[in-house]
Amino acid sequence: MISKKKNILFYFISLFFFSILFNQYYGNIGINPIDSFVSFNSGYDVLNGYYPFKDYWAITGPFIIFIQAIFFKLFGVNWFNYVLHASIFNFVFSICTFFTLYKFKLNIHYCFLYSFLVSFLAYPSAGTPYVDHQAAFTSIISIFCFILALKTDLKIYWFFLPIILFISFLTKQAPTGHIFLIICVLSLIHFIFNFDIKKIIYGICGSLSIILIFLTILLIAQIPFISFFEQYILFPLSLGESRLQFIFPLEFQRTILRFKLIHLSSLLLIIISIKKIIENYRYLIDSDFLIKLSLTTSSYALIMHQLMTINGLFIFFLIPILAGFSHIYYMKYLKSKNYILYLLLFLSISSTIYYGYKYIHQRDFMDLRNVNKENAIDAGVIDKKLAGLKWITPFYKDDPEKEILLLKEAISRIDNNSDKKVIITDYQFISVILSSYDYSPSQVWYSYHVNPIKGSKYFEGYKKLFIEKLKKNNIDIIYVVKPLWGAHNIIKDTLNINCFIENNETEILDSFLLIPCDDIKN
Repeated sequence: MISKKKNILFYFISLFFFSILFNQYYGNIGINPIDSFVSFNSGYDVLNGYYPFKDYWAITGPFIIFIQAIFFKLFGVNWFNYVLHASIFNFVFSICTFFTLYKFKLNIHYCFLYSFLVSFLAYPSAGTPYVDHQAAFTSIISIFCFILALKTDLKIYWFFLPIILFISFLTKQAPTGHIFLIICVLSLIHFIFNFDIKKIIYGICGSLSIILIFLTILLIAQIPFISFFEQYILFPLSLGESRLQFIFPLEFQRTILRFKLIHLSSLLLIIISIKKIIENYRYLIDSDFLIKLSLTTSSYALIMHQLMTINGLFIFFLIPILAGFSHIYYMKYLKSKNYILYLLLFLSISSTIYYGYKYIHQRDFMDLRNVNKENAIDAGVIDKKLAGLKWITPFYKDDPEKEILLLKEAISRIDNNSDKKVIITDYQFISVILSSYDYSPSQVWYSYHVNPIKGSKYFEGYKKLFIEKLKKNNIDIIYVVKPLWGAHNIIKDTLNINCFIENNETEILDSFLLIPCDDIKN
């Protein structure tokens, strides 16, 4: 017993060390501004009393930026602590994997192996806090909670299940919504044949607790619920049809071959399930089947989510997780067939090496796959808050020094202007290093997918928020620092042309001096 506790403690410390080490290392190599700085700026805004939905348009989850604000409050506002947020969550995800596999009585050494592989494939692909990653991780943690509720029959898991799901939803709506449906359907099947009012009460109590906490935060931050509902639920729902275009038509190459190793890692779970159903159709309502079904359907849900996003591939962390559960059911049903175990181990380790190099080491998610990272420059030359970041972006991949010089020139011009100003940019660290608020009316600048465009029924609401912020804060000038990855003509599309005087300040800096007009007159 003492030896087992020592092993658990050793593996806990090891996972803590490696999860943080991997992510801290890769989180400091290169950036893609539109993805890398969103939570950096938003976390700083929350720290200073400016909140999403109320002070700016936002469609991505508030949970991640509120947590970032806590990290900044506790440890200081700098790049190291920004990456640390992602690193800590990388550890949380890997230790949850370890704990779940251990609860299924997998040998502790294998629990560590699969969790170790997860820690390398999970957050390091982004390196910095990112909603798609964190929502995927919390969704899988909710699946862990669900299958442990079925496996152990402990009621406490039903209490925590809605809490984790709600946190995941407040990180990003998808893939949480897909996982939520999976858990609801399978829970319904479970309770139809295994009704337990105490478990249901635990689930209701967990749901009411997290909803009460959420509403309390909205009240304290003075965020109107209607603003949250419109920006976070209604507008993203209106984009659903366009997102489906990324999935259909279904193609064998994109849905099967591209994710072949994920499919292979779950194949054993499917084969065993089919075999057991053929032996006895009542296996369809067995908790053992529901566990396997939740794991495989969740992996398909994440594949669909990956196809619907326009981000780089990042879901290969599913391979060691599915292989770990395949290992568990191999031990239960196929223990005599040793070659299957060897194949699972080979699949897990080799896929981690392959995808780790191709997508993580090459910084594929940051669009830096063909970039010479040796050209990177320490971002401390921009400001000490960014020290440790090896600056290189897809925009100036061959000359990061030029990009830094242009940025410093633009920042200097913005800083030297004492007028009340809005800063619109993908480089969302500028207001942080200036220790000011950027008064940006939007959290992220991406036309259509984030910011409603003309023709959308939400455009007038967005335009109203945009103009109200200009008027309320007595804004004199709007600065646009280019390039903006997914947005063009923001000011011209939102304000009448007689409301501003445009000026090209530098190669990457435009200014829009606001003048009295019908739109923005006080």
